[in-house]
Amino acid sequence: MQTLQAQGARAFLVGGVVRNALLGQPVDDIDIATDATPESVMALAKAAGLRAVPTGIDHGTVTLVHDGRGYEVTTFRRDVETDGRHAVVAFTDDMAQDAARRDFTMNALYADADGQVIDPMGGLADLVARRLRFVGDPGQRIREDYLRILRFFRFFARYGQHADPDAVAACAAHRDGLTGIAHERIGAEMRKLLAAPNPAPSVALMAQTGVLDLLLPGADPVALEALLAQEGDMPPCWSRRLAALHPDPADALRLSKAETKTQAALQMARRDNWSLDRAAYRLGADIGLDHALLMAADGKVLPPDWRDQVHQAANASFPLRAADLPDLHGPALGRALKTAEAAWIASGFALPAPALIDMANLAGKEPT
Repeated sequence: MQTLQAQGARAFLVGGVVRNALLGQPVDDIDIATDATPESVMALAKAAGLRAVPTGIDHGTVTLVHDGRGYEVTTFRRDVETDGRHAVVAFTDDMAQDAARRDFTMNALYADADGQVIDPMGGLADLVARRLRFVGDPGQRIREDYLRILRFFRFFARYGQHADPDAVAACAAHRDGLTGIAHERIGAEMRKLLAAPNPAPSVALMAQTGVLDLLLPGADPVALEALLAQEGDMPPCWSRRLAALHPDPADALRLSKAETKTQAALQMARRDNWSLDRAAYRLGADIGLDHALLMAADGKVLPPDWRDQVHQAANASFPLRAADLPDLHGPALGRALKTAEAAWIASGFALPAPALIDMANLAGKEPT
């Protein structure tokens, strides 16, 4: 900011850094808005010995790097043309025009280098009230970028307590615009939404507006609420919550192969009523813990030491090896080991090796 201001430009912190600082919440990205053109920002940075990367220069954004950290510096701008996904912008020196194109009033907050907040859109009062409101006309904001519907629900989950009725009505009225948004972008928003401390009110609002069924037909907000009631001091986990919400979300949200595998494992264990021991032993501690919470959400009573049990099961080591069954070979050997291992898991990993050997030999000799 000093670099920009040294030559007479104005520079302000903007958006999330101001919002989160005012709320006393952690700050991730630090964005700066300026009336300097991108070319001027590049020149000023070079003169000050800062690395400048034109990461989005057509839209006015230059990333300045200082001490290994990037800061996005974006020129004040106004929309010239939008198509529901992308915008053509023109640069301006008017902060009010820049604020008018932003999504929510609580994101249209600026602060100078002394910490003085500038509030062109009334966002400060909304932030204090935890009221989520679009800047200007909600329908217009959504038509500019239909992904803002999902951003609305994501921000409501993270920062809101009161949803502006006009905003909710606009999300419902324009929800079909989400069909033109890439599934990857929808998935990214849903991950962030479900990672909020308590996403249940926002997901319920999504269901009320028809957005949830559009994106995840058959999703069950009640099942999500039941899971959240069981989480206690467990850290938020979007994957676990997604498993409660929908049985097969992979295609709709374009999950990665690893994420899809996790969802499939959770659904299999839940569908087949796997025990705590079986799930943790087969799938590991992390998925085992998630499975336990899903079991509790389904009405099953967990033992008081369920977390310890999950970790012990995840670290258990089956005491038999093929060498322990020298008289068995091929499919018979595989069948014997599988039978003995299942019995060992069912016993709470208590059956000793001699008993398991006897059981395995018997199973291996049985006719298929």
